[in-house]
Amino acid sequence: MNCKQSTDLILPHLEGELDPAQAAELDAHLRGCPQCRASSDEQRQLGAALKTQALRFAAPAKLRLRIAAALEDEAAAESRPRMPTASAPPRRPAYWRPAAMAASLVLAIAASSGMTAYFTLPRQQDTVVQQVVSDHIRSLMAGHLTDVASSDQHTVKPWFHGKLDISPPVDDLKDQGFPLVGGRLDYLDERPVAALVYRHRQHPINVFVMPADAGDQGDGAPRGMESFSERGFNVLHWRQGGMSLWAVSDLNLAELRDFQKLFETGTAQSGS
Repeated sequence: MNCKQSTDLILPHLEGELDPAQAAELDAHLRGCPQCRASSDEQRQLGAALKTQALRFAAPAKLRLRIAAALEDEAAAESRPRMPTASAPPRRPAYWRPAAMAASLVLAIAASSGMTAYFTLPRQQDTVVQQVVSDHIRSLMAGHLTDVASSDQHTVKPWFHGKLDISPPVDDLKDQGFPLVGGRLDYLDERPVAALVYRHRQHPINVFVMPADAGDQGDGAPRGMESFSERGFNVLHWRQGGMSLWAVSDLNLAELRDFQKLFETGTAQSGS
């Protein structure tokens, strides 16, 4: 993939419109091309800014007063009786009067801009969900599930020491049907993260671990779980021990929830 092709695909990729093969190919190009990666980051930040910053503008006080006064004048004119004359032109319906049209136009612009922003601009969390699924697909297609392949949690957990600012929770769930496969370094939400790899039958599960956002860590206790569906994959998100965790797999949602509960309980009990 060249830079021209990459530029045309960045926006559809951020909106989750690419198929898995295209998404993986674009992600590979972005990793090796600083210029295209910077363009992707700029578009992602622009989308987040458009979502979080107001797109509607309050009318100036003078304009509001003028519209209100015009509407009052119209209402007063409507209430005054008029004597019909043969030469008087037919009165225009109220909805064609300039003041009413101006007020309607102001309201329509404000409403349409706000609603368009609400329905068309992705939330930052939606963008992270898309990245989680893209990273999962890339790890499967590139045959790069693990940097350290081991079913021993005491091998995987120490492997991350010095590579990240956190020590990810690791617990082998082999006895419960979810054996630990290994771990690797990955990149998510513009930061390096730990990726723990589990398997259930022939279904890989990626668990991405990163520090919880500032102000969202609370007392470190487990937080409510959120579920998402993206491109045929199920994604779960929860917070635990000052960390933000994302689990993604092609498992059905019920089985992925079972895994999440076992992982959360096991790591909490082991203190890992």
